[in-house]
Amino acid sequence: MPSYRPLQSGHAHAGCGHDHRPAHAHAGCGHDHQHAHAHPAATVARQSAPLKVPAGSVRSRLRIAQMDCPTEEALIRKKLDGIDAVHGLDFNLMQRVLTVVHTADSLPDIDAAIRELGMTPTPLTATATATAKAANTSSTTRAHWPLAIAGLLAIAAEVAHWLDMPVVLVAALALAAVAGCGLATYRKGWIALRNGNLNINALMSIAVTGALLIGQWPEAAMVMFLFTVAELIEARSLDRARHAIHGLLQLAPEQAMVQQADGEWVAVDAATVAPGSVARVRPGERIALDGVIVSGRSTVNQAPITGESLPVEKGEGDAVFAGTINESGSFAYRVTASADHSTLARIIHAVEEAQGRRAPTQRFVDQFAKVYTPVVFVIALAVAIAPPLLMNGVWYDWIYRALVLLVIACPCALVISTPVTIVSGLATAAHHGILIKGGVYLEQGRQLAWLALDKTGTLTHGKPVQTDFELRGALPEEQARRLAASLAARSDHPVSRALTQAEAQATLPRMSVSNFAAIPGRGVQGVIDGVAYQLGNHRLIHDLGVCSPELEARLDALERQGKTTLLLTDGETVLALFAVADSVRDNSRAAIAELHSLGIRTLMLSGDNPHTVAAIAAQVGIDEVRGDQLPEDKAAAISAKLAATGKVGMVGDGINDAPALARADIGFAMAAAGSDTAIETADVALMDDDLRKIARFVRLSRATYRVLVQNIALALGIKGVFLALTVAGLGTMWMAVFADMGTSLLVVFNGLRLLRK
Repeated sequence: MPSYRPLQSGHAHAGCGHDHRPAHAHAGCGHDHQHAHAHPAATVARQSAPLKVPAGSVRSRLRIAQMDCPTEEALIRKKLDGIDAVHGLDFNLMQRVLTVVHTADSLPDIDAAIRELGMTPTPLTATATATAKAANTSSTTRAHWPLAIAGLLAIAAEVAHWLDMPVVLVAALALAAVAGCGLATYRKGWIALRNGNLNINALMSIAVTGALLIGQWPEAAMVMFLFTVAELIEARSLDRARHAIHGLLQLAPEQAMVQQADGEWVAVDAATVAPGSVARVRPGERIALDGVIVSGRSTVNQAPITGESLPVEKGEGDAVFAGTINESGSFAYRVTASADHSTLARIIHAVEEAQGRRAPTQRFVDQFAKVYTPVVFVIALAVAIAPPLLMNGVWYDWIYRALVLLVIACPCALVISTPVTIVSGLATAAHHGILIKGGVYLEQGRQLAWLALDKTGTLTHGKPVQTDFELRGALPEEQARRLAASLAARSDHPVSRALTQAEAQATLPRMSVSNFAAIPGRGVQGVIDGVAYQLGNHRLIHDLGVCSPELEARLDALERQGKTTLLLTDGETVLALFAVADSVRDNSRAAIAELHSLGIRTLMLSGDNPHTVAAIAAQVGIDEVRGDQLPEDKAAAISAKLAATGKVGMVGDGINDAPALARADIGFAMAAAGSDTAIETADVALMDDDLRKIARFVRLSRATYRVLVQNIALALGIKGVFLALTVAGLGTMWMAVFADMGTSLLVVFNGLRLLRK
């Protein structure tokens, strides 16, 4: 009799090639296939680390409507860095949210410091709902009639100058125009200068003031007007990207029909419905909350959550999600999550968090911008002073050129080009049921050279059925089946469930199992009626030394048919053989073909036997296959690919894939809808089981990168051209405004194109 290896008690994995969770281990093959429960370890090493909160400190989130550019970020950072009570800052410019780690009693000081900068901080709750409501309050909703009047005055100043009317009249019209549309710019510019920051407001204030001082009245007025108009259009455009993901939130109805204690159905505010309540939905209505159907049947359009194009049949016990559409029948469902913790709300919150993680291109642009503005400012000073002093140049002409350079010196177009593009890509992916947890992964997707995939639950349905049973020892058939079913019943692995369900149909009673334990990568063991039995895979019987040539040939034949084998043994002889088979997902072959068309090679990593793995791989067209893989083997395979090729991704749906997911550049979690763990920890979460979305993710990544490159080239190219024209004496302040704000609008509109994909 073999000696026991002490392991975790509780549920265990039989025949599996992996590590095991204490509470839920599995029997049958090399995986843990709880859908989409990616382990936190899978991504901790690669995601942006959250702000640490020291003992005695707290984390506060503030929405600042005036903060949407790195220039405002620099102002706030410099101001708050001088407060000893502040321990950390994190900026999400697209959502205008500042996260501050500070001592518990210092929030009033932080609030006051931000208000000194002319900005208004508003505390946010941690819920996605509150964040969405706050973010949807646009800072651009203000009266436009003063701007319209300022525009008419600027035009009047131009006409008066062209008609050679008195300078006093031209100056009066110009000053009135500047006052009508430029006071806010001057106020923000003064705050920036007072804090030692050369942002666009400071540069524009200096340039317009200089133009007024040298008598360029109409041009100064028109430049300030155009600048204000361009800023307004840019803000509106950014709001479109900023709020793209919040369009999802509006899909969930504000009210739900909830059953009361007396059995009556009453329409109540969805935000007040507690988990455990029973709600009802009629045909054609949107589902208000996450839940599980308790009565009735219907087809549900889940496109807002999973991106699935076809409705899904739903019956008792099936999960439904807030924001999805009930198409035909009527049903009642038990609410499983409050409105602000629904799958929909978690998706929105996850995308918002992803926006705060700067992509590599964005980090490069931010660093470049820190150097660009001071350099151009120095060039402007040199242009204003050097030619008149050294080359007898005309002071008026060179000062004018310097003022034009100041307008061009702001890097807003360059800086804003990256976040608006990344956010548009993240929002587009979310609308298609692909949840990307940061711009870094959206950028890296285009570089994927290899994609490793788990087998069961990823390429196959993960719901195998028992196909073969052979009695091999002296035990009666009924007793052999009861022994195997009693051991397998302690596992929730798909292969074990197949065996358990098959034997349950025969209504065989279970037997009491003691000293139950898992055998890592092999199976399970337990004592029944005083005898130690093992139930496990091909590798287990080799380790126990009970595999004969005849049995080896039989196992080889079954495995070549794509079947997974489980064997019952008492440690001295094999008592029974069970075989189960899984079916390939309908879209697996198409998904692999799409990946190949994108130049991505595929690798299957499975704990199942090599013959079974090879049979499945042949059906779907996988390039390389590795069976009998333990968790550490999968991680090693990923490491080998990383050393030999470019970026490597890993697709899995279970805890046992965690080491490989952690080692890969991008970890993909399957079927994440409804799963807190997958949404919170996966690099990329596919909200349903459609592997074809990985190819869509790669195409979106490549499109995003193309737009990023286009935007950077446009921003730098246009700035460079106008810098050269200005130094050569051909540039005007009008040109400078078009070079700066016109380019900003151009890159914003270009980035927003991703929302149409």
